[in-house]
This record gives sequence, structure tokens and C-alpha cells, in this order.
Amino acid sequence: MPIIVNLDVMLAKKKMKLHTLAKTVDISIQNLSILKTGKAKAIRFSTLEKICAALECQPADLLEYKPSKE
Repeated sequence: MPIIVNLDVMLAKKKMKLHTLAKTVDISIQNLSILKTGKAKAIRFSTLEKICAALECQPADLLEYKPSKE
């Protein structure tokens, strides 16, 4: 998939653990893990907003587009 999720990078920059973010945003660790590994098919804007607020970042800090080499 050409959309790369940089959640792990932002967590490292903010020195925050995944379970801390899950509690702050009120999302299950399983759903955040799916997002972090890039296996998510979609994300709600409200969820993205909560994650950005908790990590004090912009959506572009979390999501990146890399076209496939076809």
C-alpha cells in the first residue's frame, strides 16, 4: 500500500508508549497496533484528530504517500 503510517516515529519523538497513547485517545491498543503496523484499511478523521492532539502533531506527520513502483 502506498500510504505509510509513521505512528511509531511520532511515538518515539514524543517518548510516548503505545499503551499511553491508547489511554489518552481512548482507543484500544489492538486498533492502534493495526494502525501502527500499516495494516489498517481506513482511519476516521475523529480518531486522527485525537491522535494528532495527543502527539501534538499534524496529520502529515503521521501519514506519508509513497507511490508504488509499477
